[in-house]
Amino acid sequence: MKKWAFIFWLAFLAIVCMGQDPQFSRFYSNALYMAPSFAGSTGDNRFALSYRNQWPSIEKGYQTYTVSFDHYFDKLRSGAGVLFLHDVAGSGNLTTTNISLLYNFDFRIQNSIHVRPGLAFSYTQRSIDFNRLLWRDQMSAVGNAPSSGEVVSFDNADDLDFAVSGLVYSEDFWIGTSVDHLLHPNQSLYEQDFSEDNQALLPTKVQAFGGWRFVVKEQLLRPTPTVLQLAFLYKNQAHYNQLDLGFYWNYEPLVLGIWYRGIPFFNELANNDAVVLLVGIKTNRYNIGYSYDFTTSKLFVASGGSHELSFSFTFNQSHKKHRSRKMVPCPDF
Repeated sequence: MKKWAFIFWLAFLAIVCMGQDPQFSRFYSNALYMAPSFAGSTGDNRFALSYRNQWPSIEKGYQTYTVSFDHYFDKLRSGAGVLFLHDVAGSGNLTTTNISLLYNFDFRIQNSIHVRPGLAFSYTQRSIDFNRLLWRDQMSAVGNAPSSGEVVSFDNADDLDFAVSGLVYSEDFWIGTSVDHLLHPNQSLYEQDFSEDNQALLPTKVQAFGGWRFVVKEQLLRPTPTVLQLAFLYKNQAHYNQLDLGFYWNYEPLVLGIWYRGIPFFNELANNDAVVLLVGIKTNRYNIGYSYDFTTSKLFVASGGSHELSFSFTFNQSHKKHRSRKMVPCPDF
């Protein structure tokens, strides 16, 4: 009964309450999802895939997939990309699908400092398989009834969305912000009301991110440079706040990293969610990464943590020589 009560509660919240976005622990492997200013940030062409399995020990947890492609236009000093996201949760297969088109423009304000304003237009759709849900009025001591008196929801909810972002970077640092869901898409499978009182309108998400890149140069006994990258991401959406802090160590081709997710020091914002360990292989063309979330909240025993896999392939534009480094110095994992 506890399991069915949990599933019922999750489905109820997902259908009628204010929602929040899927998230990735290794958000730089999904840079286009974080901010449109990162489209074309490699200076070349990039194809990327990601998969996240959150809380695998809970039946029908969260599974999220992304596919993206981005390109940098030298003559236009512009980056553009397309991002596809698919998220499935719960026994009712609550599904969220987003398709986004992204664009940014890169201009220089000093010899080594660049600014990248960006924007994104998205089509979003949410749906659920109502027949897969088991409601309270179906359960009894003699067995489950075949049907429920619950009102059947719409097949799906469709809407449009818009996001903006800004990024300042040099060879060694980057800092930026993004504001998503400016059109407050309606995600309710029951309500078609677009007034401000509709609790199913997706709240605006505000993010701030940045970091610093340190390079330990080559030496006679160490011909490959060592790169250390410190980074952070802060998110606010409705009443939810989250801070991710961590660092990467890269000695080509190996990448190792550790992250902490939570805000432990402020009583009004305090939360303690996870410690994330990651490992990856990075070459001039390929990046392959894996990470695992060690849950540190009260869900530690039941959740089973979270797994993430990512792959990206960067290839050169045919009319130009290969760049020795990417444009924005942020991590790839």
